[in-house]
Formats: sequence, C-alpha cells, structure tokens
Amino acid sequence: MSYVIADSCIDIMDRSCMEECPVDCIYEGERKLYINPVECIDCGACEPACPVSAISQDRKVPKDKEAFLADSERFFNEPLPGRDESIGAPGGAAVVGPIGVDTELVAAYPGNQAA
Repeated sequence: MSYVIADSCIDIMDRSCMEECPVDCIYEGERKLYINPVECIDCGACEPACPVSAISQDRKVPKDKEAFLADSERFFNEPLPGRDESIGAPGGAAVVGPIGVDTELVAAYPGNQAA
C-alpha cells in the first residue's frame, strides 16, 4: 500500500509533503508531485503536511480521484514524454532531482489556482 497525490496538487506543489517524507519517495513533475508506490512505506507523514489535502491512502482515494491511482503507477512505470526509460524506483527523489515532465493526464489537466 502507498499514498497517492491527486489533482489538488496540480500547479500548487507546496512541497511540504516532501519535507516530511522519511524515505524521499515523493518526486516532482512539472505541474504535480508523485509518490512512488514501490518506495513508499505507508507511514502517512505526508498526508497531514499537504495544505491542499491532495494526498490520501491508495485504498481510500475518493471515487472521483481514482484516475490518479493508475496515473501514479504510470509516472514511474512508463517512459514519460522526452524520456527513453521509465523512472522506476531509483531509491529516492534526491537521486534524480525534479523530473520536469508529467503524465498525459496531468499535462492535459485544467489549471488550479491557489486558494
């Protein structure tokens, strides 16, 4: 089990969750953050740190946000635009730094505005 970041993070990316993650499993796309489901230890430290309530356990994702379950897997398991290989599980976001691209779902998503 792991945690998933949904659409509330798009164009907001506060990054508070990254500071709380003890295993550095939250990666930065261009418009949104993504939690690596293989590296996540299901500790829950990220969830209360998110100021826009974008994070939830994968088994508790609201029905209207379920597309982000598969999208999170896609971010790590399929090559992203402009990349020849998938990200996989490199052992932490600091190892690779900001990825700079998003999945097709997030790239095409309408913009969010800060509250």
